[in-house]
Amino acid sequence: MEKFDYFVKRFFLVIPTFIGITFLCFGLTQFIPGGPVEQAVMRMKGIGSTESAGGAGERCSISKEQRKAIEKHYGFDQPFAKRYWKWLVYDRLGMKMESYKFPNKTAWQLIKERFKVSLVFGFTGFILSYLVCIPLGILKALKHNKMFDLVSSIIVFAGYAVPAFAFGMVLKMFFCGTVEGLWDFFPVTGFHSEYFIDFSLYEKVKDVFMHMFLPVLCYMIGNFAVLTLLMKNSLLDQIGKDYIRTVLAKGGSYSRAVWGHALRNSLIPIATGFGSILSIMFAGSVIIEQVFEIPGMGRLSLESIVGRDYPVFMGILSLTSILGLLGNIISDFAYVIIDPRINFQKK
Repeated sequence: MEKFDYFVKRFFLVIPTFIGITFLCFGLTQFIPGGPVEQAVMRMKGIGSTESAGGAGERCSISKEQRKAIEKHYGFDQPFAKRYWKWLVYDRLGMKMESYKFPNKTAWQLIKERFKVSLVFGFTGFILSYLVCIPLGILKALKHNKMFDLVSSIIVFAGYAVPAFAFGMVLKMFFCGTVEGLWDFFPVTGFHSEYFIDFSLYEKVKDVFMHMFLPVLCYMIGNFAVLTLLMKNSLLDQIGKDYIRTVLAKGGSYSRAVWGHALRNSLIPIATGFGSILSIMFAGSVIIEQVFEIPGMGRLSLESIVGRDYPVFMGILSLTSILGLLGNIISDFAYVIIDPRINFQKK
């Protein structure tokens, strides 16, 4: 019952935390220079630009009435609190607002188009990271200071030292035929081929796999070393605890002590990352999606920031904020599943 009350409180805390995050970011988008009003004014000034004999352009001036009309069009004639309330309630977290960069498309329509791509890449990279790193970390702990541990540590740290975007460019150079004379195994960009819709089921699966292979490797490399070493060190720490020595003293085998007792407790630090799957699936990696030209939400977020497309940016921010906050609750829930003895009540 105490744990149930804790999770209920956490769910209710999501609301004020979300409002605080979005209120601050919404304020930044409203007051920093270069917003939609300034961009519209610059476009209007450029309408009258003509090339003169000397090569200089003439610019038309903007009257106060015209600027006020632009501010009214974008809602900047209203007080800040009223604009935020409209964004939060009437525009449904900005999802119903029309994009500044993509005419006749709302923020939700653009996010929905990229939804499946980021879902597939993020979920696949997350699951494979844990499926590889947890067994590897366990094996490194059991073979601590042996040859396998030393060799694997070199590989893990080498991968950790290489930034994901640089790793992606190297993979494209060696395996995508971007450099003459090297291998051409995988497609250079995109999520699937141009004529994907005409493929058979087997060809579709193969095509998506070939497009996903290299980007997923880049998704994994960022967390690979951290998860592997966290698993190893956590298991080593548990093996050195008194309760493991007690199991061995009572005649229990080393295998039983490790797999039956130490392993479960060593998974508790790993559970901190379980909740991040929600935000990772949808947010993706901005740089990786840019390198491989993947039409996901990470790339859409970058395009909206560079293009000052605030409705789309705030829509993505609100979605990822909610998922991140819910992910933290999922992490706490994972703690309880792994170790029911955990108590969240203050003493």
